[in-house]
Amino acid sequence: MEKYKVGMVSLGCDKNRVDSELILGSINKHYEITNDAKKADIIIVNTCGFIESAKQESIDTILEMAEYKNKHNCKMLIATGCLTQRYGDELLDLIPEIDILMGVNDYMKLHKLILDFIKDHKRISSASYSDEGINEGLRLLTTKQHTAYVRIAEGCNNFCTYCIIPKIRGKFRSRLEKNILDEIKMLADNGVKEIILIAQDLTDYGVDIYGKRMLHDLVSKISKIEGVEWIRLLYCYPEEITDELIEEIANNKKVVKYLDLPIQHISSSVLKQMGRRTNKEAIINKIETLRAKVPGIALRTSLIVGFPGETDENFEELEKFLEEYKLENVGVFAYSQEEDTPAAKMEGQVDEKVKINRQKKLMALQRKVVKAQNQLKIGNIYDIIIDGNNGEYYTGRSYEMAPEIDGLIYIKKEKSLNLGDIVKVKIHDVMEYDLIGEVLDEFSK
Repeated sequence: MEKYKVGMVSLGCDKNRVDSELILGSINKHYEITNDAKKADIIIVNTCGFIESAKQESIDTILEMAEYKNKHNCKMLIATGCLTQRYGDELLDLIPEIDILMGVNDYMKLHKLILDFIKDHKRISSASYSDEGINEGLRLLTTKQHTAYVRIAEGCNNFCTYCIIPKIRGKFRSRLEKNILDEIKMLADNGVKEIILIAQDLTDYGVDIYGKRMLHDLVSKISKIEGVEWIRLLYCYPEEITDELIEEIANNKKVVKYLDLPIQHISSSVLKQMGRRTNKEAIINKIETLRAKVPGIALRTSLIVGFPGETDENFEELEKFLEEYKLENVGVFAYSQEEDTPAAKMEGQVDEKVKINRQKKLMALQRKVVKAQNQLKIGNIYDIIIDGNNGEYYTGRSYEMAPEIDGLIYIKKEKSLNLGDIVKVKIHDVMEYDLIGEVLDEFSK
């Protein structure tokens, strides 16, 4: 019997990507996986429900895929992920083309739900929530063959006033260390060189099951796995970064000197309104400590502008901070007023035009910062992991660049390289966010 073809559209963050890989891994033996949605008999849309723009993208994508029932092969449309967990049957009523609706962490049920639909042709709603087997199971990687994301925990205990994630994903739950290490060993045995650790907040790892923060210890053990060459840490709340973790980043050669600190703002008054457990002084102290103890560290952050009550003075404070501290990578988001969050009910909601204007101003400022920083990199030599080949150039990343969110390095094709090779490259030119370089051989200076 010919297997049904399944296509997947994954939206949102890297944590959602891991969910998508678990979904594909759970059904891989039963179906043929295709990258071409036009050929798919079954289409799965893994949605994001974090902010308004992400919700809209998710709905638009579901509606687009629904058209494939008329235009192409699609016979079954499945929606899952954060949006479906958040809105459940409301979304099912809104979009009648959805055949199966699942929430998060229900992925092991998917094959059975598909069989049930084939048998009865009745729409299925299964947005229940379970903590069983979270993050566990075989994954079908959707990244480059040499890079993989590894989620070490699910959920969040921070309850920032603007964020719906704890209501969607639940409380913070660490994975067992053994399960994480076993997964990474399997990935390394299959050629993965770069391990990117993700969670809503990596720094909380271990508190719930081991009674203390264990990220530094976990990283140390990962570095001893043969085949792992780069370890990258995403999403570490600055207030919880311990001295032990800083020492591990500084002294472990396999840990790339890169850290994502989602600070969201720098004004102490805005941070307090956001429900963040920190202030301006503490954030700046942490940045200065990291730069002193880990020379050359690349810092990434995300910022929210237009939060309720943000004044012109608060915004100017943020501008001055970016100008002075020159963070290597910055994402800027206009505040999204999300129902069922405390911030949505706050007084002092900022006009949409003001939000967008502030977002544009900060992004323009950061472009100048990055351009100036990149000019200083001309002549520098970096270890680069090769990610792609566009015909004229190889593309790769240094330790300063996380995949898909930061810049790239374009490398002249003067010698043959393979995806996943780590080579020394000398930078000789810059574009806005990207660099251009050439591979050095062992005799180059």
